[in-house]
Amino acid sequence: MPLPNCLTLEPEQRIIKQLFEAIMFEQLVEIDACSENGHNTFTWIMAEKHYHVRGHIGDFGRYRLDISTLTIDGQPQLISQSWEDIVRDLPALEQVKLSIIEEFKQTSNFCRWNQDHIPARVSRRQASFIELETQLDEGHPYHPSFKARTGFNFLDHQCYGPEAGESFCLHWIAIKRTHFRSHLPDEHDRFWSSELDQEHWQTLSFILSQQQGNWQEYALLPVHPWQWRQLHKEDFPSLLDQKVIIDLGELGDQYVASQSVRTLLNVSNTAKANIKLPLNMVNTSSKRTLAGYSVCLAPEISTWLENIVSQDPELSGLDILAEYAGGIYVPFGKTVECDPLSDQLAVIFRESLENKLSPEQTGVPFNALMMVEQDGKPFIDHWIDKYGLVPWLSQLIEVAVIPIWHLLVKYGVGTEPHGQNMVLVHRHGWPEKIIIRDFHESVEYHSEFLSTEFPAPDLELLEPTLAKAPLDIFYAMSSVELLRELVMDTLFIYNLAEVSHLIECHYGGTESQFWQLVENKLEQYSATHPALADRIAQLDYQSTSIATESLLARKFQAKKQECHHIVANALSCAFK
Repeated sequence: MPLPNCLTLEPEQRIIKQLFEAIMFEQLVEIDACSENGHNTFTWIMAEKHYHVRGHIGDFGRYRLDISTLTIDGQPQLISQSWEDIVRDLPALEQVKLSIIEEFKQTSNFCRWNQDHIPARVSRRQASFIELETQLDEGHPYHPSFKARTGFNFLDHQCYGPEAGESFCLHWIAIKRTHFRSHLPDEHDRFWSSELDQEHWQTLSFILSQQQGNWQEYALLPVHPWQWRQLHKEDFPSLLDQKVIIDLGELGDQYVASQSVRTLLNVSNTAKANIKLPLNMVNTSSKRTLAGYSVCLAPEISTWLENIVSQDPELSGLDILAEYAGGIYVPFGKTVECDPLSDQLAVIFRESLENKLSPEQTGVPFNALMMVEQDGKPFIDHWIDKYGLVPWLSQLIEVAVIPIWHLLVKYGVGTEPHGQNMVLVHRHGWPEKIIIRDFHESVEYHSEFLSTEFPAPDLELLEPTLAKAPLDIFYAMSSVELLRELVMDTLFIYNLAEVSHLIECHYGGTESQFWQLVENKLEQYSATHPALADRIAQLDYQSTSIATESLLARKFQAKKQECHHIVANALSCAFK
């Protein structure tokens, strides 16, 4: 299914469209903008070639291009044939260009596999939440490597990607407790006998005993079946020979991959936990293992957030899918950052959405709201027909923006609410609440801006890696501005900006009108919270320009640290 203005694009066209939109947005090329015959056009030079394309600049400086108008040195382009040459022209390191070419090939190949093997769906509007997690196949709306999954082949894509919806069971291993660290809500055996049905728990216990093991010496860990095969290609077998790890085989409930691929949803019992497992696979330029330091901190962070949300009536429209348990391989006498296997053998348990909904409520992944169905109408079209554009958008903003903003303003807690990390809960299409998820790496705070009512947990005590780290590496930030950037980046610039773009494309309004609705809600919040005026002023969210993360610049320069650039702020008073 397509994003707006992508319905007729071939995979290579969409890849290059998003590539150009990103490098222009991140100011990686110098743009000459002008108007020709009523059309906005952009020209720039790469590798001494003149690139020329039509398009416009949306709010927050997001470029929206008509890639069919692309010319290079005045020549129209058949992008399916010329895209590799385009990549070679990029202002990037040579080894990075080679990596990008492979990512783009894989993205294109998997998109075409989906077209050839997955039946077209006229509409996903009646799909369940789990069905939507598998059917939302568009991938990242900004990053051009939106379906690279480097490390997967076509069979892996079919079996373990979300799009085909194929289910599979987990692989199980027992790890010597001297080589394992966990944060569980109960004692090991009681926890697992509760998480698994009795038959599966007893079967795993029997298999362990047959190999002269017991749960006093060993701890249980699920492994993604694809990951299990990858680990066998490395030095992993020696751990089996030494009986540090005992192979228990594949069994148990059936799971399907979510949009994120590494988070798995239980389809045998949908009320059971979502399981997040590391994969030695690269998608949108990031390796999809689990950051070792975060695994056993996840329950502490979730408990902290739950305490805040549950005790503030103003957050009654916000809920979280708590990450309530974690476990990780850590060799005896080492820390999580000292052994590469730690990031590759771990698990995080997350609450199921099913347990958060009342009988008439339905949850949809938030990024569904920016999509267009095969009938040419937005996913949200029936809801807008029913309730009216402005009333529905006003309610959406009230539900999706204000609780996240309140959490930041009053408590000093920044979350990462991008499209995949949010769930919209609605009743017959009317937005009622928002649920956020995925906190173990993406909650931030600035100590001087934190509420004294709910101080952050002592994460350094639980994970020594954090104690010697500088600010801005893990959870603790050096400034309020970085908190604002996290929230405005993920919620506004890379999330709601896609919704505002869809509204402009399909409903005749303008993006500026959408952001005026957002600004009105934020001003109403300020007016009704005079006691928080100083804290709101510190966030300075109406400044004329703001810093935003540069996702591609970091890749082009092969940098580990984040890169940033400055964009015009759609919420600034200067634009009213």
